[in-house]
Amino acid sequence: MNITSRAFRHGASIPEQYSAYHDNISPPLHLDGLTPGAKCWALIMDDPDAPRGTFTHWLLFNIPVNVTEIAEGETPAQALVGKNDHGTIEYFGPRPPSGEHRYYFTAYALARKLDLSAGVERDELEVAMAHHILDSATMLGRYAVGRSVAGAVAPAR
Repeated sequence: MNITSRAFRHGASIPEQYSAYHDNISPPLHLDGLTPGAKCWALIMDDPDAPRGTFTHWLLFNIPVNVTEIAEGETPAQALVGKNDHGTIEYFGPRPPSGEHRYYFTAYALARKLDLSAGVERDELEVAMAHHILDSATMLGRYAVGRSVAGAVAPAR
């Protein structure tokens, strides 16, 4: 199983439009090699470098197995969205208070659909997934305040 984006490579800078400092739209993602037997998949985007500990930016779950592309700025039909640590039920892009932070996009192949409603928090999602994860794949992106990793200047807000 592998997760990629046509917007940035693994380990590279996340383009500005995907940050909460700019357009705050989700990047396009592609999943291939979904584990045979999976009934759905889930996605967690988080920042382990946040000042108060890991910050959850995006939770998607019950994504149908026939969905291998998540279009820029969109939520796949039939997928459910959990609550991020910003307190909203949507994507919340990178917005480090200072310096460079790492952002992990982790896809989980699940053996069954989860009996959860939209708006669940991460801990509830993780408990529901715990014994049903068949495989996972992670992609890393970076975002820095002031200067992106690629060297473009990000405006202060």
